[in-house]
Amino acid sequence: MSSDFHIKREIRILGIDDSTLVNEKVMIVGAVFRGGDWMDGVLRSYITKDGLDATDVICNMIRKSRHYCQIRVVMLDGITYGGFNVVDIERLYRETGIPVIVVMRSLPDFQKIRSALEYFPDGEERWIIIERAGKIEEIAGEKERGPVYIQKKGIGLVSVEKIIRLTSIRSNIPEPLRIAHLIATGIILGESRGKA
Repeated sequence: MSSDFHIKREIRILGIDDSTLVNEKVMIVGAVFRGGDWMDGVLRSYITKDGLDATDVICNMIRKSRHYCQIRVVMLDGITYGGFNVVDIERLYRETGIPVIVVMRSLPDFQKIRSALEYFPDGEERWIIIERAGKIEEIAGEKERGPVYIQKKGIGLVSVEKIIRLTSIRSNIPEPLRIAHLIATGIILGESRGKA
């Protein structure tokens, strides 16, 4: 069930991104934001590279956080973390009670993903999770900024568009995700890398 709701300027959002793949355990970082202006906290956990534990780990990380009762939206940078560790956004929404927005810079190449999953014994299970994430929708960027592509659970498109616009201050990527990326890569590599 997707619904639209009133978006406060200081809506609490948790943006989650993963670090660079250097070990079998991959760090994921959550940045808790009030709107797009103010960071309230940082969460950290570890998932298995190419494993299937990302959904459980993220659910636990959220539920154990002191910010849990204030978080109104969880933002993910795509649905695959730590290689091909796929997040089941339907289950993430169901188990936390918090709407989920997946943000992508470009449309995924599903043919390429499907081919890569052939190398996994549980590739079909991972593909089902990817399909369950639902339709990909485009949100136009403001001014010179390009569009972003989203998937969602527990929230309507109108609310998603408002939240994306409210939090995309320095680029077309919302601040909670941009900062989570900078923190995750900076901790592992010693300095932030990649496009944030």
